[in-house]
Amino acid sequence: MADVVVAADSPAVLELEAGTYWWCRCGRSRNQPFCDGSHRDTGFTPLEFKIDEKKKVALCRCKHTKGAPFCDGTHRELKPKA
Repeated sequence: MADVVVAADSPAVLELEAGTYWWCRCGRSRNQPFCDGSHRDTGFTPLEFKIDEKKKVALCRCKHTKGAPFCDGTHRELKPKA
């Protein structure tokens, strides 16, 4: 399995309509924080999640949250690569 890519060191704060969404787990999508299929051949799969009513959410882009797809602040603890 390929390594996860940290897409950003901050969440994507968005107002989403009710519906079904696919969160990128691998970090390679060019449509962060949503999947665009870039995970092919990496061993990763996107995470399906549903929003029941329009609301503001903070979606993880560091890909290390314990509460996927939502940001839990883990990005503040990641060490930059040397």
